[in-house]
Amino acid sequence: MPVGPGQERVLQVLVMTLGFSRFTAATMIPSRQAGDILSGMWLLICGIGRVTKTLVWDRESAIGGTGRVSAPTAAFAGTLATRIQLASPRDPEYKGMVERTNGFRETSFLPGRRFASPTDFNTQLGDWLVRANARMVRSIGGRPVDLLEVDRLSMLPLPPVVPPIGLTHRVRLGRDYHVRIDTVDYSVDPRMIGRFVEVTASPARVTVVCDGQLVADHPRCWAKHGVVTDPAHADGHTVPMRALPDSDALFGVEDFTHPAQKASSE
Repeated sequence: MPVGPGQERVLQVLVMTLGFSRFTAATMIPSRQAGDILSGMWLLICGIGRVTKTLVWDRESAIGGTGRVSAPTAAFAGTLATRIQLASPRDPEYKGMVERTNGFRETSFLPGRRFASPTDFNTQLGDWLVRANARMVRSIGGRPVDLLEVDRLSMLPLPPVVPPIGLTHRVRLGRDYHVRIDTVDYSVDPRMIGRFVEVTASPARVTVVCDGQLVADHPRCWAKHGVVTDPAHADGHTVPMRALPDSDALFGVEDFTHPAQKASSE
């Protein structure tokens, strides 16, 4: 998948299939980190408008790789008042409906298509899913889109607050005034250098807040090892560079230069 100039990545597609109607939703996500997986799941759940009472998940390392639900996933499920049920190890048939959906997608959606970006992929996938959910499914004797409301009647309402999702961390802003998310560096207002900032990344955007004030807002870059700099953070701002002797004095580093060398250098 093209993710930037001269760079391609293999990215994951998150798929959700409802048990009765076989209605399917899916989206490509930027990484397999828990925050990105949960962001994708929340997007799919919001698209359906209700929450299933149980979410069956395979043992994705960020979700339940140890056989127990990870802390971020437990917090996500708690907010939704749903239950996470982990599949048995090495048992793809445990969630056979999703696996069959994946097989259908690979043979009916992917062949012959080209994608310019992850956004383009998700747009094309969304258009295809409209048609896929309107097809007749022999095993249920109907069309998923027609049976969706039956599933919805047994589901829970969306929670009043957004569950904890995305990639988040708190860091003191360094002298290069950039913060790192998933190997990509994003610029922050350099006036925040030396202060703690809260960094939040969704699949779409990266935002940075300091003392309640928004100090950076960037589109999320899905490439690896990139640098994203807002021109407003680079133009008209002087980034202070402390002289090395000052840094040595600040951190208590002694000067071991021989006196004769110091005299000659002076």
